[in-house]
This record gives sequence, structure tokens and C-alpha cells, in this order.
Amino acid sequence: MLLALLIDRAFGEPPTWAHPVVGMGRYLGLFQLTRLPPPVAFTAGALAWLTGAAATAFIALWLEGWLLLALQPWHSPPWRLLATALLIGLLLKPLLAWRMLADEAMAVGTALEESLPAGRQRLSRLVSRDTSALTDTEVREAAIETLAENLNDSVIAPLFWFAILGLPGAALYRFANTADAMWGYRDEREWCGKWAARADDLLSWLPARLTALVLMPPAVRTLLREARRTPSPNSGWPMAAMALRLNVKLSKPGVYTLNAAGGPAQAGHLHAARTVARQAVITGAVLIAALAWALRA
Repeated sequence: MLLALLIDRAFGEPPTWAHPVVGMGRYLGLFQLTRLPPPVAFTAGALAWLTGAAATAFIALWLEGWLLLALQPWHSPPWRLLATALLIGLLLKPLLAWRMLADEAMAVGTALEESLPAGRQRLSRLVSRDTSALTDTEVREAAIETLAENLNDSVIAPLFWFAILGLPGAALYRFANTADAMWGYRDEREWCGKWAARADDLLSWLPARLTALVLMPPAVRTLLREARRTPSPNSGWPMAAMALRLNVKLSKPGVYTLNAAGGPAQAGHLHAARTVARQAVITGAVLIAALAWALRA
């Protein structure tokens, strides 16, 4: 896990042709299920998800197993263990994306300094909501929310499932999260994406709460209240924790408001959010590593 995070910091994302998450997205994009009757769309969506999930987990399991059998790190000399850790770290890296997440969130702030339209346009690359009428404060709020929510989806949850199930666990989670991001909406995709949405909710349940805790909000009782204000059973946890930690109000107009008593999101809050999130990545990785050690002790 440490090597994967170091590789992420040093090199960022692999090229598109070699990125497994891009491959997952291309697979999911093959299916056009929105015009089917609801029962048929649900069944077809579930079968497509299960097929893709099984293939993803199998490939990850095969790669991990092949490396372990080829290098046999449990034998001397020590270079076997180091080589195995490096290669599995290389395979784990594309399944998490801290550097890209932080860079994209900060790019919204940089664009907003140029102009409000530029900030809105940059934000539209990160969120599904309509950004055309957002104020500068609302643009910053959305960028901070995205940073907090995806801290779980792109970093803590993949590491958590890697600790539990190895490389297949991290790969399966990223497939589930990608499927939810593409299919899990309450529009024409609702029925074909219902299975994907519920699977992502299930796999994100524990990691989302862990992410909220490592963000270290000042009051856990208040966090319990604020986290329930969003429609999602999971995304409210890291977003509410970030709002409380920074003491800012975060909202999606017409949907929810977190920490309503907090101040408006100002330019410095994006930088503060990145700092808090970076600390959470370190704390979360240490806790998850301890969990992995305890499970294997």
C-alpha cells in the first residue's frame, strides 16, 4: 500500500491504454439498457455487473497469484519480498487516485481565480450537477464536497478492500464504484443501474465511515446528525466530516445542506481541504495497514 501511494505521488495516473479503470468504463459503456422495460433492464444490468465484476476479480486474482507463485516471497533471499511488494504496488496503484483527485480539486480553485465561468466549466468535469448557475461560493463548496467524497471512493475504500481481500478486493471495489458512477442515477438509467448502485452502497458502507473518522471532525455526535442529510447512505459521511473539520457550509442547492451554521467556502478553504485530506490519506493508510496485519497475524 505504501509503494502504491508513493508511485501515485511520483507519477500520477498511467496512460489511458494501460488504465484498468478506463477498461472497466469501456466494458460498462458497451451496454445500452435504458430503453428496456424496468424488470428486464434490472436483470440485464445485474447480469452485466456480475459478469464484469467476476472478470475483474478473476484477472486481479490471477495476476496476484502468478506473482506470488513466481517470486515466492516467503523464501529467502529478501529481494523476493521486496520485488513482490513493488510489483503488487504497481498493480494496486491504478486502483487508487489521490494525486489526480487533489490536482483536479485545486484546478477548480485556480480556474475560479481566473473567472467564475472558468471555475464553473472546470467543476463540470468533476460533478454531474448543472454548474451553469452556481455562485463562486457554491463552486468552491462543490469542489470541496467532491474532494471529500472521492477521498473515500478513490483512496480509502480501495485500500480497505485491498487489506481485506488483496488485489481482487481493490479491483472489485473500483469496478463497483465505476459502475455506480456510470449507471447509478435516478433517470432513464435507474432500473439498469439499480443493482450497481446498491452494490456500491454495500461495498462503500464501512470505508465511508472510516474516511469520515480519519478526517477527524471535532464532534462525532454532530457528524452522526449531519451525515444523514444527504440522499446517499455513504457520501454524506466524508462530506459532513470535511464540513465540520473546516467549519464551512457545504450544500447542493435544493438537495442538502451540511453544517448550516458554518461559514461560506472561501478561496483558502480549498487549500485547507487538500491539507486535511492528505493527512487523512496518511492516517487511513496506517490504520488500514494495521487492520491488514491484524487479519493475517
